[in-house]
Amino acid sequence: AKVIYRCTPQWFIAIDRHLHHLDPKTRAEERWEDEGGETNDNGHVVDDFPTLRETALEEIDRVRFVPEKGRRRIQSMVEGRPDWLISRQRAWGVPIALFVERKTGELLVDKAVNERIVAAMREEGVEAWDESRAGEYLGEGRAPDDYEMVTDILDVWFDSGSTHAFVLESGDWPDQRWPADLYLEGSDQHRGWFQSSLLESCGTRGRAPYEAVLTHGFSMDAKGKKMSKSLGNTVDPLKVMEQYGADIIRLWALSVDYTEDHRIGDEILKGVADQYRRLRNTFRYLLGALDGFSDAEKVEHGDMPELERYMLDRLKRLDTKLRQAIEDFDYNSYTRALVDFANEDLSAFFFDIRKDCLYCDDPDGLKRKSYRTVLDVLFHQMVRYAAPVLVFTAEEVWGTRYPDAGSVHLLELDDLPEMWLDEGLAKRWTELRVLREKVNEAIEPMRAEKLIRSSLQAEVHLSDIEAMLRDYYDRDDLAEVFITSRVHFEKGTDPIEIAVTDNAKCGRCWRHLPEVKEDGDLCDRCAEVVE
Repeated sequence: AKVIYRCTPQWFIAIDRHLHHLDPKTRAEERWEDEGGETNDNGHVVDDFPTLRETALEEIDRVRFVPEKGRRRIQSMVEGRPDWLISRQRAWGVPIALFVERKTGELLVDKAVNERIVAAMREEGVEAWDESRAGEYLGEGRAPDDYEMVTDILDVWFDSGSTHAFVLESGDWPDQRWPADLYLEGSDQHRGWFQSSLLESCGTRGRAPYEAVLTHGFSMDAKGKKMSKSLGNTVDPLKVMEQYGADIIRLWALSVDYTEDHRIGDEILKGVADQYRRLRNTFRYLLGALDGFSDAEKVEHGDMPELERYMLDRLKRLDTKLRQAIEDFDYNSYTRALVDFANEDLSAFFFDIRKDCLYCDDPDGLKRKSYRTVLDVLFHQMVRYAAPVLVFTAEEVWGTRYPDAGSVHLLELDDLPEMWLDEGLAKRWTELRVLREKVNEAIEPMRAEKLIRSSLQAEVHLSDIEAMLRDYYDRDDLAEVFITSRVHFEKGTDPIEIAVTDNAKCGRCWRHLPEVKEDGDLCDRCAEVVE
């Protein structure tokens, strides 16, 4: 328990004093008019200037906060805070380099004295602030014995609040500019770095040092408890990287809602590793399917089958969503959209439907060349989309296909053509995908009962198909989409009926078709390709 309290004089920054030292032209939001009264050195009326608190609150209203609740958090703190105590009685730190007249107790304000102090510290560092050099700084006409050299140091939060100046205005990084685009830290920094930076910058420059502030939560253990070495519930990133790889940690971090506290543990990481495996398999498929692809094989958009044009429509919509997510700092939505597209649109849909075309169609056929053209587009976009999330995997994937093309992280996103968007096409294929799901659900019980081993052994009888779909797609189109051997349109009591085919199986593509007389014979398509 404390038994002695020592009261010592301290240095404060007045929160409610008018910022009369600032030139109104330095402020982006305010202009003041001279209407008499006390003026500053530039001739502007002091009372026309806002206080430091008012300026900070105005800037809080202007700055973008992610998440938005951060605005109210720092706003309430600034509204109710006292003057800022900036002095500390320590032997080491950044000195408050001031002189106070012993007789009057008044602060010495002299531009020439300040310039000599600044020059010495710039050359020698904080060690230049030494009592033996008081006369050197005070100059002729002032006796060192008449002045007290302040030995207090600055609060470290004032140091951190000044980082915007010595980083962005130092000239060491000429491509950087003031103010900063973004300040990023934990949610506890509304009371710390975010606020000290705001007050220091508003007091010296009349505005916030940042355009946006992003705050994140903290990592908890799998049960939502704060990590502690004493509890033995910490997660060692190095061990995670050794077991899963560094990209797993990035994928986890970008998959959670970073604005809140988030959990991490073995079971959670196993789920993330499964997501990673699926993304990696998507790239593995793309690399294999594009083996030997060249520009000579490319097909123009207007000449492609509907499915390929639909996938380009889907890609364009994904591109728009991902770009917006980046603008919104919504990395959770970015990662989820990327993973969902890879799993649902590509692996479970597009790749699944077109694998027969890839493996069995004529290599010079329009459908196969169109498919590979779209795969090439997908590769270039997906590896760019994945690069911020899976930095090492994206580099590996890019280098596998283009070993001499430099780093994937030096690439920019391509602007996808607006003409790829097709509302009518998207509507038809959305309905077709719903129908495909219903067909798969109808086939699954037969597979479970081992009446069939593959959906290619099934024939689908549709009695309630939408007229729009019937007008656009024939039976063979739908059989390919459903990955069944045949589709029939007929009237019946059930919208979807599944029957086991009586047709023999092609020995090459494994479809069951009427022209195949015996299992192992070739269907007409395969026979033509083989010849």
